[in-house]
Amino acid sequence: MSNKHDDLQDYKNPRDESRRDFLKQSSLLSAIALTPGAIRRAAENKWDEKIADEMGKVPLSLEVNGISYNVKIDPRVTLLDLLREQLHLTGSKKGCDRGQCGACTVHADGVRINSCLSLAVTNDGKKITTIEGLSRGDELHPMQEAFIKHDGFQCGYCTSGQIMSAVALVKEGRTQSAEQISEFMSGNICRCGAYSNIVKAIQEVKNQQS
Repeated sequence: MSNKHDDLQDYKNPRDESRRDFLKQSSLLSAIALTPGAIRRAAENKWDEKIADEMGKVPLSLEVNGISYNVKIDPRVTLLDLLREQLHLTGSKKGCDRGQCGACTVHADGVRINSCLSLAVTNDGKKITTIEGLSRGDELHPMQEAFIKHDGFQCGYCTSGQIMSAVALVKEGRTQSAEQISEFMSGNICRCGAYSNIVKAIQEVKNQQS
């Protein structure tokens, strides 16, 4: 059984904790001030860079898969990097990072775009839909079901971009023939060569909605 003296030892006064933190910070600042010039300047430069980095960020408001986000970002950040690295929506893949493979395709206000080529700040106020936003809980989107049924993927890396483009393609009405589908899906590259099955999946969804 602990005695009163032990209880007092275990008790930590918040003010003491704050005082200790203050003393630690003061000691650190004093140590920096007393260090040789080159080391001190390096430490000061890192601090300046941190402040400059924060000051250079801009506010951004957008809706992603029905959820509103208000963030501060570097104006050079792409929409793809915002989705993957800050919002942790990793379904949109980074393939070529040059707008050539289509793996990063998402919808911005209903229009398909390559998110690797779109600066996040240019999407301020827009509604973004990623592959994570297509399904409703455990209920898959018809296009997702069709890709599974027709084996429209193998390794799966390009699949999220393929499906996002395919959904937009049906909405655009560019599904009148297999040739037209192939033409307007040409921005999405599949290294596994599942193109014929992808066309079949798109045709099935198009027929369902006709």
